[in-house]
Amino acid sequence: MIRRSIVLALAAAIAPLSANADDLLQTYEMARNGDPTLAIAESTRLYNKEGEVQARAALLPQISGSAGLTRTNTDTDGISGTVTTKRRNYTANLSQTLFDWSQFATLRAQRALSQAADYTLVSANDDLMVRTATAYFDVLVAIESLSAAQTAEAAAKRQFEYADKRLEVGLAPITDVYEARAQYDDARANTINAKNVLEDSYQALVQLAGQPVRNLRALPDNFNPQLPTGYNNIDGWVRAAITQNPALQAYDYQTRSAQASVESARGGHYPSLALNGSWGKSATWGDATGAGGLTAGSETNSVGIALTVPIFTGGATQSRVRQALAQRDNAQDQYELQRRQLERNTRNLYQSLVAGVSKIEAQRSAVESAQSAYDASLVGLEVGTRTVLDVVQNQRTLFAAQVTYAQSKYEFLLNRLLLAQAAGEIDIANLRDVNLLLTEDAESKLTDEAPAATRAQ
Repeated sequence: MIRRSIVLALAAAIAPLSANADDLLQTYEMARNGDPTLAIAESTRLYNKEGEVQARAALLPQISGSAGLTRTNTDTDGISGTVTTKRRNYTANLSQTLFDWSQFATLRAQRALSQAADYTLVSANDDLMVRTATAYFDVLVAIESLSAAQTAEAAAKRQFEYADKRLEVGLAPITDVYEARAQYDDARANTINAKNVLEDSYQALVQLAGQPVRNLRALPDNFNPQLPTGYNNIDGWVRAAITQNPALQAYDYQTRSAQASVESARGGHYPSLALNGSWGKSATWGDATGAGGLTAGSETNSVGIALTVPIFTGGATQSRVRQALAQRDNAQDQYELQRRQLERNTRNLYQSLVAGVSKIEAQRSAVESAQSAYDASLVGLEVGTRTVLDVVQNQRTLFAAQVTYAQSKYEFLLNRLLLAQAAGEIDIANLRDVNLLLTEDAESKLTDEAPAATRAQ
């Protein structure tokens, strides 16, 4: 069972769950409680943090003890009888490192890895917010696409029936019927495909949340996109990303750890100094046939300083240094690669948001224009100024415009979250702001023939 505490901010931001509706915040709470990817990140963090504990333990006093009991039987040539002796002993040993460059450097390396693990977990939680929003928006886009497909199918069916009736009374050629039938069949295929896509999108959301998600909330038709506030220009977002992005910070600490590992390997050339102490007590007793009893006892104490100087290790120390240098170079290159990708992605996300405001307005106008063109072509067909092919083309244009408009709306919201993630500023407040925009019942536009996932889960 996956167990983790819910942060107080999340508990304060999310109202008690409703039995009949799941908004974006509630879906995120489900995912946070049940997402295996986040659970793996938490376990990995705990695993990596134990390395620092173990490295520190090597620098603390090492105490051990032992006890023994020995019985010895001795037969001597020329002497009758057997000498039996028994011996017991107790020993305690203490060792304390005074100087060991390798161990000190290893502690620094493990401490850096521990900090990197903290940032990696933060990055995993940020990624969960984005993955939840992505899966949620995919369902909303699929719902709007299915709604557009159902509308197009219904219109194509009416057009086919209209063309068939005109053929019966001799007002339309057979080619109009064939074209209308082809359009209707194509619309039916689009609807079937849209249903399958919606089913799969729901399953992807269930996979993430760990349980069915029902009655999603969607954007209203009058959605007005707004750019995020916080920085005046793109360079401000880039600077924030370079200094705050948790994934990049994790790479930075991994690089520091690799550098400390180089120092640890080089420490194999340096002498080490340790304080050693021991205490021991022993007693011996026994008897011999015809020789009387034997008794003896002793107690020993010793304290000393041991200096160990490496002289020759067969080239192993130099090899470990070269290996650590290669690992450090790899970590530095990984950091630089991540930094460049982050800067590019941040700039692209900001530019996409700026363009997205105009894009949504343009797509909304495209839908309105396509609807007007389709309505006009229907009137033209009735009065004989347009053909069935004109209506078919306008209907296809309207369907494509509706799907593209839905995609552009939710792409804008997702880019807002992705930009906040890149800048290292995404939190529950960002999800709350987006969630407040989702005010409509997403499935209200669907007909009764919608997939079972939208009705019965």
